[in-house]
Amino acid sequence: MTNRKNRLRVLQVSLLVLGLLILYFTYSKKDLDQKNVIISKQTQDKIEKKLLDKIEDEDVFYNISYIGLDASGNRYILKAKEATNDKKENDKISLRIVEATFYMKDDTVLKVFSDEGIYNNKTLDMIFEKNVKAFYEESELFAEKAEFSNSKSFLTISKKVRLNDKKGSLFADKLLFDVKKQNLNIIAFENNKVNANINLK
Repeated sequence: MTNRKNRLRVLQVSLLVLGLLILYFTYSKKDLDQKNVIISKQTQDKIEKKLLDKIEDEDVFYNISYIGLDASGNRYILKAKEATNDKKENDKISLRIVEATFYMKDDTVLKVFSDEGIYNNKTLDMIFEKNVKAFYEESELFAEKAEFSNSKSFLTISKKVRLNDKKGSLFADKLLFDVKKQNLNIIAFENNKVNANINLK
């Protein structure tokens, strides 16, 4: 009787261990398979090909600076944390984390910052996009886009334009800053009104 009980216990323990091993290997293999197959081989090949094409078509530079003179004779320094040169359009350079400083002839300084930008190394035109900030004397300007046309000596600021000055604040569709004459033109909102708070003191 005792022999039979011992055999039954051994058999039960063996079956239990066997069952646990089957469960362990079944579910651990399934987890490994799921972890390994996140992206199909075909998708991986497509991504790899796109990355290789992009690497072949572009040159990437870090911490770059361009120094020059604009058409009005003002000196400028354009800096970026990252610059990408497209080999197909090698005159246009895409920029990330951009800072531009314009030294005017009257010794004033205009500084422009943005998250992204484009510099045309033939025309010397510049585009600043996303989170644009500009500082000129005691004025602060915020927008989503700013374009500097070298040939026209104009800085066009657009998209959610806000200007803060000691004299007050202003919201408009577009601001045109004439670099030669150093004056500012305001283009109104669609309802032909400019929102402004002016301090008359």
